[in-house]
Amino acid sequence: MSAPGTTLSVVICAYTTDRWDDLSAAIESVQAQREPVDELLLVVDHCPELAARARAEMCGVRIVTNRERQGLSGARNSGVDVACGDVVAFLDDDAVADPDWSGRLLSGYRDPRVLGVGGLVRPWWETGRPAWFPPEFDWVVGCSYRGLPQHRSAVRNFIGANMSFRRSELLAVGGFRTDLGRVGSRPLGCEETELCLRVSAHNPDGVLLYEPTAAVRHHVPRARTSWAYFRSRCFAEGLSKAAVARHAGAGPALASERTYLRSTIPHALARGLRSRAGTHRSTVVALATGVGATLLGYGTGRLRGTPRDGRRDRAGPAARGAP
Repeated sequence: MSAPGTTLSVVICAYTTDRWDDLSAAIESVQAQREPVDELLLVVDHCPELAARARAEMCGVRIVTNRERQGLSGARNSGVDVACGDVVAFLDDDAVADPDWSGRLLSGYRDPRVLGVGGLVRPWWETGRPAWFPPEFDWVVGCSYRGLPQHRSAVRNFIGANMSFRRSELLAVGGFRTDLGRVGSRPLGCEETELCLRVSAHNPDGVLLYEPTAAVRHHVPRARTSWAYFRSRCFAEGLSKAAVARHAGAGPALASERTYLRSTIPHALARGLRSRAGTHRSTVVALATGVGATLLGYGTGRLRGTPRDGRRDRAGPAARGAP
């Protein structure tokens, strides 16, 4: 199933002991893969208490610390720097991989044109999906959403909870930007989108492959099921997209979003308006609120101007390989 001779390192980044049970489940799911991974790294993001506990209680895991600016991007870069595999896969610390996840990811690398492979992210709602929450907005909780391809397809970018790249490509483009993405619980993102755009620009003949059979289950806690979180996350997505547009240009940065607004959202609104059920009417309100908050965030981000370059904060291995 997998690409013969291709080795796989899995990187999980974590920043708090508060999610210890989720983290343990994520690690156990990787260790239980039908096709064993070659290396499992836990990158601890500036939390000495977590690092100490992980070293004391976890077996079969290589514990490293984030050597860059605090945040998910710096932690991922630190993992890439020390990884030994030909392919580096990223799994969120609150996600659980299906047993055949590693093999499904690696199968995509049989094609030498493939630069990266991403997979399906299914939500696991701790308290159940809210009746008003539209599947088209599952990206709000870091999951795959209605509108993505149903079968193996080339895509512009992956969802960060479940993605992989050839390590050589990550090194060549300099890794993740540390001025984008999450720091702690701050709901900013799009560092994966910006990275994917750079990877594709660096190798125009390459392919970023979406493989929905390489699936993970992503924990969605109660705190992420409120209207307040939904609105703030949509606004933050708009801010993040504005930052990506400054770095990559509005054309590449917003190509998928234009299709989403022209096709996915109108179809969702039509489904909601055709129904007489109250829950579907509330979903229509959520769709309109989500689009409005995202556009407001994007407009706000465009007015804020360009931040300083945050490609890398130190001359690490990935930085030395950057063009």
